[in-house]
Amino acid sequence: MREPLRCREPAIATVQLDNEHVRVTRWDFAPGAETGFHRHGWAYVVVPVTDGELLLEMGDGSTASAKLSAGLAYQRVAGTEHNVVNAGPAPLSFVETELKALPG
Repeated sequence: MREPLRCREPAIATVQLDNEHVRVTRWDFAPGAETGFHRHGWAYVVVPVTDGELLLEMGDGSTASAKLSAGLAYQRVAGTEHNVVNAGPAPLSFVETELKALPG
């Protein structure tokens, strides 16, 4: 695993539901906060609670950005590897639902 480029505040993960079918986690980010590099073992759906902008740092060293719109859901496949950073000037939040019935 690659070394982080700089120290950032960690995003706050609050597990809201975790059973044999799904795990639902609310993520809250201060400006500049990050999740830390991780791999998603299951397919997942994200529903932004707030508008915002993310910086996505990929395992291969590349980066991407993504705009979040409150209430506008998106999905990703199992096996996604990245570090998620709040690239905007305001706090942001989203709810992530991992689908355990769809392992990767």
